[in-house]
Amino acid sequence: MAYAVVETGGKQYRVSPGDLLTVERLGGEPGSAVRFDRVLMVADGERVAVGTPTVAGASVAGEIVRQGRARKVIVFKFKRRKKYRRTRGHRQAQTTVRITAISGG
Repeated sequence: MAYAVVETGGKQYRVSPGDLLTVERLGGEPGSAVRFDRVLMVADGERVAVGTPTVAGASVAGEIVRQGRARKVIVFKFKRRKKYRRTRGHRQAQTTVRITAISGG
């Protein structure tokens, strides 16, 4: 089974063709193609290619499935006995990508 390790949004993901991957927001509409060029490792059965830091000529192709936002994270600040309380919420923008192909390496 072929798989690759890609880096996007400051994080690393292990992907295979057909996987659904939720990453930091990428530009594009649902249905459009996306390509990950920062491929750190490619494995295809017995053959493994590890990059220094990336594998030359390797790329991972995908298709944007949906643009959305993550669940809300509540940030609560509190100082005891000082009547100080602050509540903030944050929802991170995310993109869901279906991996279609792994090439190179």
